[in-house]
Amino acid sequence: MAEAKWYVVHTYSGYENKVKDGIESTIANRNLGDEICEVMIPMEKAEEVKNGATKQVERKMFPGYVLVKMIMNDDTWYVIRNTRGVTGFVGPGSKPVPLTDSEMRALGIAAEKAEAVLSVDFAEGDSVVVTAGVWKDTVSVVQKLDLNKQVVTIVIDMFGRETPVDVNITDVKKL
Repeated sequence: MAEAKWYVVHTYSGYENKVKDGIESTIANRNLGDEICEVMIPMEKAEEVKNGATKQVERKMFPGYVLVKMIMNDDTWYVIRNTRGVTGFVGPGSKPVPLTDSEMRALGIAAEKAEAVLSVDFAEGDSVVVTAGVWKDTVSVVQKLDLNKQVVTIVIDMFGRETPVDVNITDVKKL
């Protein structure tokens, strides 16, 4: 059986949520859960200043696009392509092109294989020491751990202020 891959679907602007809901209901109605695995709208956190107040909001990373993890065949292509609000797949002509592993990592979506291989012996809140790079020999506390991007965020003291810094996960060792 073929492997499910991530594809980018182009939608009318503002229809991303409707397209996602439409695809998910079609998956349930036609029992396509084995072939169309996941539908997502990539979101990012941003700060928005309104009336002098700053607040955290979530924005679509790519307005007008939805990501679909699926096994490409005639049936799944037809279901996605004929969902209301979908204008087509991203790719030359009518041939969809799957995202590469590096493109998926850049979006924060890790391949299952990468997660299985990488395991760390520390977690958020643990004390660690940086073993390489600019921050070598810096002792700090893990603030955030992102296995998908293979990055650990530590807090360092810079100019008298606590500053979060991202370090490659392989350059950190638990104390």
